[in-house]
Amino acid sequence: MEVEQGKIAPRQFTILVIMFIIGSSILLVPAALGAQAKQDAWISAILGVAVGLGIIVLLAAAGSRLPSASLTESLKGLLGKWLGTVVAIFFVIHAFLLSVFMLRYIGDFMATQIMPETPVEAIHIVFIILVIMAAKHGLETFTRSAEIFLPWVLIFLFILTLFVLPQMKLDNLLPIMHNGFAPVLKGSLPLIGIPYLELVLLLMVYPHVDDPSKRTRAFLLGGTIGGILIILITVLTLSVLGPYLTVRNIYPSFALTKKINIGSFLQRIEALLAITWFLTIYFKTTVTFYVTAVGIAQIFKLKRYQSVLAPLGFLAAIYALIVYPDIVYGIRFAGTIWTPYAAVFGLLLPLVLLGIAMLRKIGGSGRRKKGAGSR
Repeated sequence: MEVEQGKIAPRQFTILVIMFIIGSSILLVPAALGAQAKQDAWISAILGVAVGLGIIVLLAAAGSRLPSASLTESLKGLLGKWLGTVVAIFFVIHAFLLSVFMLRYIGDFMATQIMPETPVEAIHIVFIILVIMAAKHGLETFTRSAEIFLPWVLIFLFILTLFVLPQMKLDNLLPIMHNGFAPVLKGSLPLIGIPYLELVLLLMVYPHVDDPSKRTRAFLLGGTIGGILIILITVLTLSVLGPYLTVRNIYPSFALTKKINIGSFLQRIEALLAITWFLTIYFKTTVTFYVTAVGIAQIFKLKRYQSVLAPLGFLAAIYALIVYPDIVYGIRFAGTIWTPYAAVFGLLLPLVLLGIAMLRKIGGSGRRKKGAGSR
């Protein structure tokens, strides 16, 4: 049963992927990379993006072979009714947990860096109301909104890069692989987990891209552009702050912007990065929340996914307060535990679906190939 009839263009899907990738990564990933790789974190970022693009190829291949436009119905068709339903429920729980983490991230950031006197509960409530409003209007609406805001995100990042360039010290990137390749490899894992393994949620959107022949290209293009932006932020952060301060700061890229000082009159423009992150994590949270609601509606055969948005929002606002005890624990969890956990849904699940679809000869059009089980 289709609870979402909307269609988006490949260009819009690319924009959604870019927003999703930048989302929580732009502030959190540089420190997570540097914790293991130190001055080689930029190499870890490149490696992480390369692996991430491979994950996107896998997701696109699995998405093109889904036997139904509904992911949950596809799970039932490929895994059987009961096992497919169980896996779909766990997938929805995963999407909801990710939306809760996004909500907690924005609450921690706003309460510690922007509005320290504002209760974090108030920030959660306001933000989740905005997310519910976007999700309520459907895929087409919030994707068009992302299309409007992406140019501003890119402009802000360009301005920040331009102003930070004079303070870059390339010596902070040396020596290259002084401790061997192992720390570089370990350092890439957080970026693989956040956000590339999380992109599996976009398989709920993938069938709604209106030109099947351009879906994979749009997916890869969004993953590449988003990855390049993450690499750029990592290089800037390392070269200006150095590996020690990059790791010591919870939000190193935000600390980076505080160092901008042009002619003693242009300074403290970190609000630009805050706005950039607010916009991107808003759309990432909207996607995760939308996927959760649509998944629940498909599993329980509801006519409208909008009916579960308010209860989900209430639960998310509460659970965001207890999902982890403090921000330090949250950053450690994201950098160590999240990647192997996310690999279950972002790597193992699409591999299984793709393998079963290939064995049952379900083609890229989502239909059984001629002669494969037809009479």
